[in-house]
Amino acid sequence: MTARLVVLASGHGSNLQAVLDACAGGDLDAQVVGVSGDRADAYALERARSRGIDAVAVTRESGEDRRHYDQRLADTVATWHPDWIVLAGFMRLLSTQFLDRFPHRVLNVHPALPGELPGVGAIERAYDQARTGLRTHTGVMVHLVPDEGVDSGPVIMSEMVPIGPTDTLAELEVRMHAVEHRLLIAALAVLTGQT
Repeated sequence: MTARLVVLASGHGSNLQAVLDACAGGDLDAQVVGVSGDRADAYALERARSRGIDAVAVTRESGEDRRHYDQRLADTVATWHPDWIVLAGFMRLLSTQFLDRFPHRVLNVHPALPGELPGVGAIERAYDQARTGLRTHTGVMVHLVPDEGVDSGPVIMSEMVPIGPTDTLAELEVRMHAVEHRLLIAALAVLTGQT
């Protein structure tokens, strides 16, 4: 049975594009049924609309607390009846107000290895540490989001990414994004019973 995916994204949406391409190309027996994000100008929403996919920005209202926002976001996501919710560059921490509505069905891709560099700016922080001799590699993981922990849920897949001595930050970012795209598709294939 084709899995129903909802993707949450805050920015450019390259991970969303990888999922869309994998679905269209038959590499993933899934369908993106909705896309949402916290920024009305997120290009990810435009990527979805260009494919005829329902895309809705759920922006935070002035003075709105996190849990009320998450309730509204969950209400939007629920209208699409997802099997899986994919956090693909979604730059907000979700509270139990959202997560409890979709237990064990929220997946995140994070540009670091398990237990390393949680939170925002992980690629830049890894690069800076490499430049000072503190590390020679970083990585990517895809994990479940069962609670409010930051990038700490059960890991589905992870992969090391070396940082070369002459790498620029831009070069590292390109390699990291390529691994993110591939690992996200592979993890979704596992979770949807295709491997």
